Amino acid sequence: MTETTSSAAALDPGQAPDVRGARRFRNSSALVRNSDPVWQAAADHGLIDIQVEHESNNRLVVPGTGHAFANMVSCSYLGLNRHPKVLEGVVSAVRETGTIELMTSTTRIRPTIQGRLEEELSDLFGAEILPATTCTAVTAGILPLVASGHMAPGGPRVMVFDRFAHFSMSYVKAICAEESLVLTCDHNDLDFIADTCRKYPSVAYVGDGAYSMGGAAALDGLLELQERHGLYLFIDDSHSVSIIGERGEGYARSRTEVGELTTIVTSLGKGFGSGGGIALLDSRRKAEFLSRHGGPLGWSQDVSVPTIGAALGSAEVHRSPELGELQAALRANLDLFDELLPTPLAGNGLPVRRIDVGEADRAVALSAELYRRGYYSSAIFFPIVPRGEAGLRVMIRADMTAEEITAFIGHVRELLDQDLTDSPSR
Repeated sequence: MTETTSSAAALDPGQAPDVRGARRFRNSSALVRNSDPVWQAAADHGLIDIQVEHESNNRLVVPGTGHAFANMVSCSYLGLNRHPKVLEGVVSAVRETGTIELMTSTTRIRPTIQGRLEEELSDLFGAEILPATTCTAVTAGILPLVASGHMAPGGPRVMVFDRFAHFSMSYVKAICAEESLVLTCDHNDLDFIADTCRKYPSVAYVGDGAYSMGGAAALDGLLELQERHGLYLFIDDSHSVSIIGERGEGYARSRTEVGELTTIVTSLGKGFGSGGGIALLDSRRKAEFLSRHGGPLGWSQDVSVPTIGAALGSAEVHRSPELGELQAALRANLDLFDELLPTPLAGNGLPVRRIDVGEADRAVALSAELYRRGYYSSAIFFPIVPRGEAGLRVMIRADMTAEEITAFIGHVRELLDQDLTDSPSR
């Protein structure tokens, strides 16, 4: 009788096979190895998992200690997360429907209040609207179908991701690579994109409208390439919706139409002041197709009724003269910040500012000392930014006071001249 053993049992324990993947588009081992020590340093300084009572966007209080601080990293650029119409929208929606959500795939059943929101936002932004729980879910649902050629004629598309594209887009690279060739270009590298369009018959570009680390897409050049080569544009404009445009359309939508070769997605959980994410599309047929075949766009979590109510309340503000007043207040605060602390992003009209300090440990120490003085400004480091380009990210809002901005910058200027130690603040 012949003795048999499994192939696994027959292996020398010291000769275990390498089961790692190709890691062409993600490398968790390298990411964790390089970034987790800095995350831990931020935690040791008390900058992670801070639990607060929310008195206002400009005053958060830590229970027990009483430590109060201004939130300098809130993405509620117009302060709409506390607007009375937004808060009342939540209450009214829950009272009207008598539920939090249906907890059913909206592909099959959706509440009438969601249909009302879709109609409201479609009219507001001049596009067919497809809502989802998050902008990340929208992106994960759409991008693989762009790569496979199902979002526009031309067959599978070579996917060119901007190197600075938000993580929510880059996260889907590996899935897109199962459908088509995936490439990465330097930030706003129009020459690379043009060369790719000349080399391949069908190409898509993936990037932000307004970038989370500051700056904007080279939209005029991208639209020229679209006209010349049929380039498909997928733009995430989460950081400019509400703050730009007569109705808050955002950086990209205020400069171009959505269409067969242009899809814009955005979060409603930043300047819009509510929650969830939406895709701006050119047809209802495309929205229906995505809800059926777009993965997380058709799964059983629907947009909650409180979130829908908040969005309806925010849409009411967007239709009023108050939107222009809030946008003007934000511009004034941006002008003040840029005057007192010029940065490479000064004058771009977008709300994100970066204070670069170089090394991650210095960025964490600076953030920790500002927090001790009453300001939370998040340290940014690899992989959020490239190695050696760590610093602070500051979000300017309409509901900040001039006195608060001036005082914050005074502290930043003082601390930038100091040799900060790396001792934990706790």
